[in-house]
Amino acid sequence: MQQLSALSPLRLCLPGFSLAQTLCCGQAFRWREQEDGSFLGAAGAHRAVIRQRGEEILIESDASPAFWENYFDCRTDYEAIRRTVASIPALEPACRFAGGIRVLRQDGWEALASFIISQNNNIKRITGIIERLCCQFGEPIGGGLCAFPPPERLAGLSPEDLAPLRSGFRARYLIDAARQVTGGTVDLAALPALPTAEARAELMKIVGVGKKVADCALLFGFGHGDCFPVDVWIGRALAELLPEGLPPSLAPCAGIAQQMIFHYMRACPDRAAAKAGEC
Repeated sequence: MQQLSALSPLRLCLPGFSLAQTLCCGQAFRWREQEDGSFLGAAGAHRAVIRQRGEEILIESDASPAFWENYFDCRTDYEAIRRTVASIPALEPACRFAGGIRVLRQDGWEALASFIISQNNNIKRITGIIERLCCQFGEPIGGGLCAFPPPERLAGLSPEDLAPLRSGFRARYLIDAARQVTGGTVDLAALPALPTAEARAELMKIVGVGKKVADCALLFGFGHGDCFPVDVWIGRALAELLPEGLPPSLAPCAGIAQQMIFHYMRACPDRAAAKAGEC
């Protein structure tokens, strides 16, 4: 395991949690699994090495314990949420397979920019674009990592300036987002307190931000746990598992259920075995 410093690692006890599923399920794109099973990466301007030992999570970082407790959503009762999701027979296999996932509480701007980049893209390419974005325009934070660039850094750029990222049409959207945020047209700080529909409408002022991208940003960056982003994988899941739509009992934790379903649909090697309790 790489060592960041002589700092004593923060220890979190998270029953039922899977670090690997949480960091690799498509909600964050800056974590790399190391040969020893630990994860090296960054959240905002903080780099960290994180590993799991049973229910214990060890984090070596320059950030405060409060930062990581918030990042891993430690105040939410995931045991209760897992019971709620598993109580829906069609979702019980997904909960069994991906119930260790938590929805990370990421920086709002980072989440917004990341999911603008995610449009019509796959996780490998998204990860590469974001890595190049941070290396090109972010401040170094050590260990070969750079902070996620703030909107002020991108607002004065042109799509041509972002050409080395190989982000295609998304460059124009990213710059428009940076300009609207820095110019005050879109107030990111206000979004957590707004009703979800109003917060979604605010983000959709940005060129290229539709409902799916807005819902992803709101879920992963602004604490709107009722958001249920629908992409190709979730569209298939709804048709296959929930043809009558999302049960009302899941409304308060729809976003967490969405991540479990998404990871199950995308990563479960044999959904038939999972349904039979063998996966």
